[in-house]
Amino acid sequence: MAETKLAGNMLKKDDLIVIAGAGGFIAGALTKRFHDQGFTRIRAVDRKPLPEWYRRTPGVECLSMNLAEPANCVRACEGAAEVYCLAADMGGMGFIERFRVECLRSVLVNTHMVEAAWRAGARRYFFSSSACAYNTRLQQATDSRPLKESDAYPAFAERGYGWEKLFSEMVCQEYWAERGLRTQIARFHNVYGPWGTWDGGREKAPAALSRKVIEAKDQGRKWIEVWGDGSQARSYMYVEDVIEGIDRIMHCDELTATPINLGSAQLLSVNELLDHVEAVAGTKLERRYKLDAPKGVVGRNSDNTMIKKVLGWEPSIPFKQGIKPTYKWIEQQFNSRKAGARTAA
Repeated sequence: MAETKLAGNMLKKDDLIVIAGAGGFIAGALTKRFHDQGFTRIRAVDRKPLPEWYRRTPGVECLSMNLAEPANCVRACEGAAEVYCLAADMGGMGFIERFRVECLRSVLVNTHMVEAAWRAGARRYFFSSSACAYNTRLQQATDSRPLKESDAYPAFAERGYGWEKLFSEMVCQEYWAERGLRTQIARFHNVYGPWGTWDGGREKAPAALSRKVIEAKDQGRKWIEVWGDGSQARSYMYVEDVIEGIDRIMHCDELTATPINLGSAQLLSVNELLDHVEAVAGTKLERRYKLDAPKGVVGRNSDNTMIKKVLGWEPSIPFKQGIKPTYKWIEQQFNSRKAGARTAA
């Protein structure tokens, strides 16, 4: 097991941390984590206009720039000690199945950011990959075995989003092999939690089902539409686990240029997920299954053997626990929007 290292004991408090995609869900939470730890120089970057960022942490430098442009990446990485690249065009299955070109174009962000980080003399670079990089032929049954890191090859990733992630992993690996930039790579498995996308087409299953239950209750409706037949199975990781994992992976030399799973090992079907949402909501609804809706692979779970061996840690917050604050936050957002207030989307 590697020695546990975190940003708090590897960086000076005035070292510059750059976080790309910080106007969104996970990177926004990561920004707050480092600020709360006392880091005084954090540069948060996102292409969205500042008023549209999901959350902004006071005291953090916030830049609205499109990181698909090389010059913007150079500006973003100026003086950086560490760079975290979480910027990408992505969403739930409804988005990544319909907008493959947009997903593929995210390759420009990582390609230009890793180059800019290297030129700026950054010491470490983090890339947020995805379980969508795994061979889809291994995910055709609800009881498919958990995916281990080597299962990405032979490659047969999800079209669009998955192939972009797989190629970008290779770019990061070559920057370490050829140019000596420490690159750390985590394959995320379905992250959820407060401050995440909950409406508009990019939301993932926990947020989408929470919103649908809230809408049904608000309208006095006794049924809910479910994409697929409800048997599709995934693991879902609470946001606090993912930002802890990012910090640990980023500062583990043993994992340099080595893709690793970052996900919960708790497998849930869509029906089981909805059971938990209904329990929090205090309701029970008829399920109307939309069999022609986008639903992705049939079954996907994270094999956490490697992360437990190397870090002595794995994501551990159970879905039953994490869905409570997630549902309550989405409910508050729903009610605020209904009252005419600006909300995160």
